[in-house]
Amino acid sequence: MANLKEIRTRITSVKTTRQVTSAMKMVSAAKLKKAQDAILQIRPYAGKLSELLSSLSSALESTEGSVFTIQRIPEKVLIVLISSNRGLCGGFNSYIAKKAIHSAKTDYAKQLNAGNLDFLVIGKQGGKVLRSYQIQPIGDKNELFDNLTFDPVSEVASSFMDDFIRGKYDRIDLVYNKFVNAASQELVSEQFLPVLPAAPVEKKQNINYIFEPSLEYIVEVMIPRSLRIQLYKALLDSHAAEHGARMTAMHKATDNATDLINELTLNFNKARQAAITNAILEVTNGSEALSG
Repeated sequence: MANLKEIRTRITSVKTTRQVTSAMKMVSAAKLKKAQDAILQIRPYAGKLSELLSSLSSALESTEGSVFTIQRIPEKVLIVLISSNRGLCGGFNSYIAKKAIHSAKTDYAKQLNAGNLDFLVIGKQGGKVLRSYQIQPIGDKNELFDNLTFDPVSEVASSFMDDFIRGKYDRIDLVYNKFVNAASQELVSEQFLPVLPAAPVEKKQNINYIFEPSLEYIVEVMIPRSLRIQLYKALLDSHAAEHGARMTAMHKATDNATDLINELTLNFNKARQAAITNAILEVTNGSEALSG
């Protein structure tokens, strides 16, 4: 059994750690509230925009005129991995990185083997996990999380659209954590470009509109806007999920520290009792020896 000084030192150390994890939990809870409000506010807008775009696209006789809806054979693929810049959030970053790697090996095995699959990371931690698997990203956009606003995200989305139009990539996928609640996230891999064909709409749901200047023009304007919103929503989802994962991880760490402190305190009391008992025995044996 460890001596009293060692146990006392460990108890002090664990208490300090518990103070840190408890403070980090409170900070993450505060940040989560703001991030959660942001994603919940944009989801209805993004959903309605996507629904309206699908409705308008289905009204077109042909979508061949839209450069963003052209379905090409995916010879060259880009996977955009959205993680976080900071750690201490459980398996948040490792799980999403493994999801991206699994998607690459299963959905794009041919492109991966031919060297025609690239990874771009948004979040430092995702890049670290990829490099641990000997995968080198072509670049990163980690600065987006320094000040998560729409304008810089819109510029990155525009660069993705330019790469697709120029034929640099035939398909671009987003892989990220979708925020469900503070305790859970959903791993998501979705196609960003080209835009997937709209689902057929039942005739009874069709509504006659008057389009000005034209239906084709409106769709062409709305698709880029929808793509920018889609990327922004994915980042907001990941941002909220990150704080939820960190809050949960710090809550568990705080509870574990409390359990460890209780265990160490029990061991300390046992060791102290044993030391007292030994001291009493020594005094008793010494007294008997003197009297004898």
